[in-house]
Amino acid sequence: MEVRIEKLNQYLTGWCGYFALADTPSKFKEFEEWIRRRLRMVEWKQWKTPKTRVRKLKGLGVPDNKAYEWGNSRKKYWRIACSPILHKTLDNSYWSSRGLKSLYQRYEFLRQT
Repeated sequence: MEVRIEKLNQYLTGWCGYFALADTPSKFKEFEEWIRRRLRMVEWKQWKTPKTRVRKLKGLGVPDNKAYEWGNSRKKYWRIACSPILHKTLDNSYWSSRGLKSLYQRYEFLRQT
């Protein structure tokens, strides 16, 4: 996942530099939300088995009953990426700690200079 985030940061840096002239901050926010949802989906998909999902959710601070409930969910990857449990556990601070840089903050920085 670290390599994926590193390559994504490189790509988004160039993309943001090119499109920073556009006066559309809401689109940058929407795109950043979509990227985080996609990363949540990939992370969930990497956990593969319900046992691993429950263990990882518990490790991220989810209560045991909710971890078991969501870890054994039959919902598909994209749908569960938008679930409240993954929104709370894999939030913005989680992705920042993993190395993902904020697209909107880059946009704001480039617009000021």
